[in-house]
Amino acid sequence: MPGIFMEYAVLGYIFIFLARICDVSLQTLRMILVVRGERLKAACIGFFEVLIYVVALNVIFDNLDNIGNLLAYAFGFATGNYVGGIVEERLAIGIQFIQLITKKEPLKLAEILREQGYGVTVVEGSGRSGPQFVLQVLLERRHAKEFSKAVSEWDQSVFMIVTDAKKYHGGIMFKHKKPAAALARKGK
Repeated sequence: MPGIFMEYAVLGYIFIFLARICDVSLQTLRMILVVRGERLKAACIGFFEVLIYVVALNVIFDNLDNIGNLLAYAFGFATGNYVGGIVEERLAIGIQFIQLITKKEPLKLAEILREQGYGVTVVEGSGRSGPQFVLQVLLERRHAKEFSKAVSEWDQSVFMIVTDAKKYHGGIMFKHKKPAAALARKGK
């Protein structure tokens, strides 16, 4: 009889651990969506998040004296934070605003980026070393890593600021025509 109890206890620990991973991962995604203004998506995710949470909490409250349940709950919470971050990074939800300052032919870079389908606004500014051009690009976050890599290959000393854009209106959004890797080849 003790073997069967241990088998069920281990299944309970696994259930609690996995349930917490799911609900905390969903919580992470929900919070990011709320911050980005995606309230309807966040509400839908919140429904499932709370459903899973309440079921896991019920198992815990039925056996508060079981240290294994409490440890599974805590480890599931910690792991859920980690997994939620990975999932969010892979989904790459949102829009990013990128500002570039390059000393290596900024107007040529702007034209190449436009040929690739990026909407680029060039702003003339003044820095410590004199007049400079600031290239501004708005693009979907899923393209930001490839874009940043290509621009860094164009100019390894590029100054780049990447911020999340909560809302935007109008303008030209990235329309992928050519691989961003072509940018690096044109610059050499």
